[in-house]
Amino acid sequence: MQHWQATGWLIAGEWRAHPVRIGLAVLAIAVGVALGFAVHMVNSAALASFGRAVASVQGRADLAVRARSAAGLDEALYPRLARLPEVQAISPVVELPASWGRLARPGSQARGGRFTLIGLDPLRALRVTPGLVGLSRAGQSGVGSRPTWQGDAVWLSPALQRATGLQPGDAFTLTAAGRQARFTVMGRLASAGDEAQMAVIDISEAQWRFGQVGRLQRLDLKLAEGAGARLAVQAALPADAVLATPEAEASRADALSRAYRVNLGMLALVALLTGGFLVWSAQALSVARRRPQFALLGVLGLPRAGLVRQLLAEGLLLGLVGAALGVALGHGLAALVVDRFGGDLGGGYFNRAQTRLGFDLAAAFGFGALGLVTALAGSIAPALAAARTAPAQALKGLGDVPDPATAPRAWPSLALLAAGGLAALGPALWGLPLLGYAAMALLLAGGVALMPALARLLLAPLARRGSAWLPLDLAVRRLWGVPQAAALALSGIVASTALMVAMAVMVASFRQSVDDWLIAVLPSDLYLHLEAAEAGGLAPADQARLAQVPGLESVRFQRVISVRIASDQPAVAVMAQSGDLTMPLTAAADAAAPAGTTRALISEPLAWLYGWRVGEVHSLVIGGQQRRLYVAGTWRDYARQWGAIMLPLADYRRLTGDVTATEAAFELKAAADAQTVQAALQAALPAAVQGQAQFGRPAEMRAVALTIFDRSFAVTYALEAIAIIIGLIGVATSFSAQVLARMREFGMLRHVGVPRRQILQMLGLEGAGLGLIGALSGLSLGLVMALVLVRVVNPQSFHWTMDLALPWPLLAGLVAALVICAGGTAVIAGRRALGGQALLAVRADW
Repeated sequence: MQHWQATGWLIAGEWRAHPVRIGLAVLAIAVGVALGFAVHMVNSAALASFGRAVASVQGRADLAVRARSAAGLDEALYPRLARLPEVQAISPVVELPASWGRLARPGSQARGGRFTLIGLDPLRALRVTPGLVGLSRAGQSGVGSRPTWQGDAVWLSPALQRATGLQPGDAFTLTAAGRQARFTVMGRLASAGDEAQMAVIDISEAQWRFGQVGRLQRLDLKLAEGAGARLAVQAALPADAVLATPEAEASRADALSRAYRVNLGMLALVALLTGGFLVWSAQALSVARRRPQFALLGVLGLPRAGLVRQLLAEGLLLGLVGAALGVALGHGLAALVVDRFGGDLGGGYFNRAQTRLGFDLAAAFGFGALGLVTALAGSIAPALAAARTAPAQALKGLGDVPDPATAPRAWPSLALLAAGGLAALGPALWGLPLLGYAAMALLLAGGVALMPALARLLLAPLARRGSAWLPLDLAVRRLWGVPQAAALALSGIVASTALMVAMAVMVASFRQSVDDWLIAVLPSDLYLHLEAAEAGGLAPADQARLAQVPGLESVRFQRVISVRIASDQPAVAVMAQSGDLTMPLTAAADAAAPAGTTRALISEPLAWLYGWRVGEVHSLVIGGQQRRLYVAGTWRDYARQWGAIMLPLADYRRLTGDVTATEAAFELKAAADAQTVQAALQAALPAAVQGQAQFGRPAEMRAVALTIFDRSFAVTYALEAIAIIIGLIGVATSFSAQVLARMREFGMLRHVGVPRRQILQMLGLEGAGLGLIGALSGLSLGLVMALVLVRVVNPQSFHWTMDLALPWPLLAGLVAALVICAGGTAVIAGRRALGGQALLAVRADW
């Protein structure tokens, strides 16, 4: 009991004596825990909400047979599957992306949006997916009175009803598959949940009104018991159908944002890693200052193991306070982020899901434990160093004086750097760049550990040559002679600078590559995109009418559909483009396409995900049949993370018979006014798709895309700003603590006649020199880590490459700020240390 009382007394005294330094270490741990916990909470809540929305649209069937593309399946598959003995019940479904425009309902402020339109047979759906059957105004199912499901009846999910503000009896005009229709709201869906925005109509109305006669997008199944049911269904499927199990759908939903979530989580833990270095620095300086106190405790009977326990208890308490504060801050930050950015953290993955934030107790304990481990890890080395100190030297305030003739060991740090380089060469694990992040951690640890040896190496020429200016000579010789002390200050500078530089270079490279890519892929003067038109589009007559608009030099039409290659992966985009396929390629085949194949270009993400390579032939289901595609080249594509395939439009129409178009690129005549031409094109569009039409000019589209990019990286910018602030504060407190711990040295210098002004100059040069070494070292290490982010982490996470771009103004400003902060802090702290106490600090030697 007495031991723990003494421990508490010592901890309380240290915290009262140095609240700023202790508070900074606590804050560093708290910020790291808060960011990691907040990102985890927001992502988990968003993914759960998105999963519930997907499950609502799926209707929670035992199994679903889905069309590989929006063209759908031949409805003849429905009776064929229904006759299987393994199928207890089956519900045919028409599922179309749809949109609604500004509502004419008085008082409504709704301005339009996207949703999922579902057509089904309610009697069949009641046995398989009862949640998709609507309730009338009175709360009764509309199935009993069959006529309510025919004609213009529509049921809305609660989320869509809130978005539109529509009530039973209101008119609802929607657009899907390039056609427009008007319906009457009959009520809400029975149990669609709060996340999914969808509307349900009768299947015959969906097929007739939206050009889907004879086609189905999916079949929901209720299976009999037995392991062979799925195999029996799988064996009966044609080439253009894929079996979508609940597990595969959940995997697909998770895959949409997994890399984004993991990367944000890893970047959030960067702050925690920086906090660990600050804890180490604070504890090491505290131990150095209290060596006489610890020596006295040793003389009074405290064993070395007890001293280690004492210092680890200090670190544990520091970690506990930081972890508790971090969990509380993290929950508040998560609530703020959801309110300001939504559940997707700016990534755009869950924008249709209503995120409901909860409190994850297990995650709170997990991230709190990470904070504790970080604080303890930062306290172990100082504790062991204190235990090794000889009591006789410590009582005189000397501590372990290093021998300047003994060079610091560099091989452990070089081994860490080599291990980091080898880890960077490793492949992705479970689709994630785990070895890439391990490489960054090893590089960071090796770079920090190398600082004593590097400082000795860089200062050796100046130390040998000497200087006639006394402040410079004293500063160089002290830094050269005591590189371990310099390493305490350098560790925080190098760690924070390297992480800041790595993130800044990665974001700048990504943004510049996206901007260059936009310039390359948007060569035309004006673009048209039809929203939610995968199942339909502009007919040939509509295309001809658009091509005849005055002021046009030429028009290139494009048809875009989604095709599922694997059931557990998101669909890939198939882009059929008129004219030559002139994309900026990253690789191209030399040979011509073999006979019986269709020339195609693939995006980098598709090549990465499915292993397709230039010059190979692969099969893809298009138009209901397997088609052989010759991969003639790959191009960089930042718009479609899950892959895209580009075909000549003529080949696509020959293979599928689909002559519609969903996009167009217009070249204007030299004297044409873009706004006038756009208005004429809008007027030439069919009335049914005018609400879906989105026109854009290259400059506007680039601005919007870069705005979305900045929003997506808003959290990364925040992490970078926090790292800079923590790094600068850490530099200031580290130098301040070191200067105050050197009062005996300053007193001795004053006694031998060194003026106060020259000591301040020496301190300023020491601080600026350490700041410059640390900043340049951190800059070099950060550039290496940035290469890992750009060349390893991003390709393995998002399956695209980018060009390296260095934001030199930002990097130069960062180096200058660190040097000024280090030098200025040393001078300010020196003014406090050079009072009368400095002269009295050597009185024990009189």
